[in-house]
Amino acid sequence: MNDERIRGEAPGRVQGAPTRDGQSAGGSAVLRADGLGKRYGRRWALSDCTLTIPAGHVVGLVGPNGAGKTTLLQLAVGLVAPTAGTVTVLGGRPAEGPAQLARVGFVAQDTPTYAGLSIADHLRFGARLNHRWDGDAARRRIEQLGLDPRQRAGKLSGGQRAQLALTLAVAKRPELLILDEPVASLDPLARREFLANLLEVAADQRVSVVLSSHLVADLDRVCDYVVVLATSRVQVAGTIETLLATHFRLTGTGRGEPPADQQIIEAHRTARTSTFVVRADAAPGDPAWTVEPVTLEEVVLAYMKQAHGAGDERAARAEARA
Repeated sequence: MNDERIRGEAPGRVQGAPTRDGQSAGGSAVLRADGLGKRYGRRWALSDCTLTIPAGHVVGLVGPNGAGKTTLLQLAVGLVAPTAGTVTVLGGRPAEGPAQLARVGFVAQDTPTYAGLSIADHLRFGARLNHRWDGDAARRRIEQLGLDPRQRAGKLSGGQRAQLALTLAVAKRPELLILDEPVASLDPLARREFLANLLEVAADQRVSVVLSSHLVADLDRVCDYVVVLATSRVQVAGTIETLLATHFRLTGTGRGEPPADQQIIEAHRTARTSTFVVRADAAPGDPAWTVEPVTLEEVVLAYMKQAHGAGDERAARAEARA
């Protein structure tokens, strides 16, 4: 991990090798998708998504803009219905009824609040809508943040609105907290404060968290499990610890190929050297290769590049068949 990782206790650890869908991880699951897809007109925003997200983690859902992150999370909270496949959250259908709704907290990408209502109005509104509402915790959190309950939401800064939205989500005492790029529009300091608060909530309430972002550095600070989504498909999923332990950078002379048991994720060749990001159970012992560790960002970018190339090939094949 990098030195700027926000310190704190992660809700839990699940061991297991990284997979394309996360299904090798043990324990219960907060989210399961099987062949999940969502189409708008002729465009698939999410396609053939098969994924298992284990409980007890702060999970980072990472991918480029347009990868399908928002669509997946909207399907998970029941804002949209799938075109294909199935999704279950905490063992039930998304937004199936009041009991299921109470188990999930959601902060949307634009951290929506009511501009004309005060912070206190928002808390009262939350109390009326949520039977498990923890009013004391909500008021205490607003006080710790230094916010004036009389202040209207429309007068708050972006970071303050994000903190208010997080307060509303956690005060309902959910089992799963889902956040769709809540810090995308915040400045670096506000982003860091929000993520630090999120980690405290995850540890204090023992709540599972799924947080989407296209900023790997943010996820590296707070998450212990990562799902890489690109070209509307899951590319790899696993604990950060396992991902870093099973991916390596190999550098060798000439244009040779890595050992057969090394899965090539990314390749860069010149006339004199060849460099690969590979996936393997252990680092190769061949002295012909210089083996180096990789960062989480390098792993994520390697899978994104691989997916982009595969997407181009799929599009070409589809065009040839048309």
